[in-house]
Order: sequence, then structure tokens, then C-alpha cells
Amino acid sequence: MSVSHSSKLNKGVRDQYMKLPQGGKVQVTYVWIDGTGEGVRCKTRTLDQEPKTVDEIPEWNFDGSSTYQAEGSNSDMYLVPVQMFRDPFCLDPNKLVMCEVLKYNRKPAETNLRSTCKKIMEKVEDQHPWFGMEQEYTLLGINGHPYGWPENGFPGPQGPYYCGVGADKVYGRDIVEAHYKACLYSGIKICGTNAEVMPSQWEFQVGPCEGIDMGDHLWMARFILHRVCEDFGVIATLDPKPMTGNWNGAGCHTNYSTEDMRKEGGLKHIEDAIEKLGKRHAYHICVYDPRGGQRQLPQTNRATRDL
Repeated sequence: MSVSHSSKLNKGVRDQYMKLPQGGKVQVTYVWIDGTGEGVRCKTRTLDQEPKTVDEIPEWNFDGSSTYQAEGSNSDMYLVPVQMFRDPFCLDPNKLVMCEVLKYNRKPAETNLRSTCKKIMEKVEDQHPWFGMEQEYTLLGINGHPYGWPENGFPGPQGPYYCGVGADKVYGRDIVEAHYKACLYSGIKICGTNAEVMPSQWEFQVGPCEGIDMGDHLWMARFILHRVCEDFGVIATLDPKPMTGNWNGAGCHTNYSTEDMRKEGGLKHIEDAIEKLGKRHAYHICVYDPRGGQRQLPQTNRATRDL
């Protein structure tokens, strides 16, 4: 299998150092979305004591010219903590914190869509909007080929893989279960997981979350997924179509309701919302996708298409 070199390092040696006391200090890892709109970055600092709320975590800064978010001539950007989680990698009392990104002038970065979303959620908070997200993803080897697939070919046709059990039907369950436990430990509202239609394709669900919490929990769950995969030496891609041909695509299905929709007679409110959404479907596709809905295969996958 094609896995990263760092995953082959002796993890027992690492554990020896991870057990050392911290002298009352706390590690806080700041997580943010980079200029691609889909990649995540992180950096860690030391605090003198454990923060009890996110308000106790100070703002920080980073070099935006190295994350596709600023020009080199004026690259300072701010990290503003907005949601705090327990750290499943360094363990208590250490923290992970989701951050918004502000430019040098304190205005939201172009990829800081949370800022606008939060304003909207505040306007409709009396409707108590609930979200449940179903995040599909595909595990790849470090060479870009789906993990567990034959090196020079394809697995059998789709059919036995969805919610499958058995070494010939699922690949990478260790990663999936580690991610699930890590999310539960961190306080993320993960509510389920399952193997998907294409082999090496999986899904986890987050929710129900109300308002802006949905985005914070989903993005931190994605960050944790990438970190778990890093430990195992593989890649998790959210690409909607990592393999061309008659192979299942991947997405992030959204379940949504307002308080009126959840009450008796709520079907009418659901139908009204569907009617409104249908009129702007093409626009929504472009907005939800950082690539504007255009297909773009990663460089590492282009050779795979011809196998």
C-alpha cells in the first residue's frame, strides 16, 4: 500500500514523550480555512492555564502569503477563536480552536464565509434552524490511488460495499473508527458513520446542530479526519468525483429544518422552502463549491483514469 513515510515512524517512541507532564501549561491548536476555501491549516501555541471558554483564548496571527490569502508585501492576518474543542491528539487539558480569519485591516478574509453566515443565523435565530450534514469522503494512498484498490486495476463492481462488512468489502475501517472516537472525545456532535457505495469511500454525519454551530462542528470534524489520516499515512479527499467512470460520487448532503417545519403541519413549510430553493439551484451549486461547480481532477489522479 502507498502510505506516507512519516506514518512509518515508531509511534511507541512518540508516546513516551506525549506522556510527559506539561507543568501546568496548555497547548492550543488554532485551526482555520485557507485561501482555497477547502483546505485547513493549523498552528499551536502555549497558554499559561487551561481556557474554560473560547473567550479566554487570545487572537493570533499568521502569514497569509503562505496560505493563498494575502500578498507577500502585506501578509499579516488575524486568527479570531470562535469555537473550542478538546484535543484528541494531545489530550486534556489541551484544546483545538476553530478560528475566523481577518485581513490586516480587520475585515473578513475572502474565504471567511463564516462571518456572513453568522450574521444571517442571528437574524433567523427565532426560527431555530437545525442542520445535519452527511460528509462523504474517499481514502487515497499517498500516490492518489484509492486506498485498498488493486495497484494496476479496479475492484469488483459496486454493490457489496455500501455498509459492507469483511476484508474484501471495506478498506480503512481503522481510520474511520479512530476518527469517530476522536470526534466524540473532542465534543463534536458526530452522530454516525458508514461505508459508502464505492470501495474506500466512507461517510460521517454531524448534527443536529443549531445555527452557526453546524459549520464549526463540521469543519473541525474535517480537520480531525485529515489529522487521523496523517497518522495512518493516507489521504482523505472530499473531491465530489475522485474516480471517473461508473463509480459513486461523493458529497455533503444537508438536512435542514426550522421550528415551523418540525411542528404539526410542517410539511407545508417544507414544500414552500423547496420551491424557493429550486429557483436558485444553479447559483447555490456555484456558491457551495470553491471551484464554482467545475470538475477538476487532482494531478495525482489523472494517471489513475487510464488504468
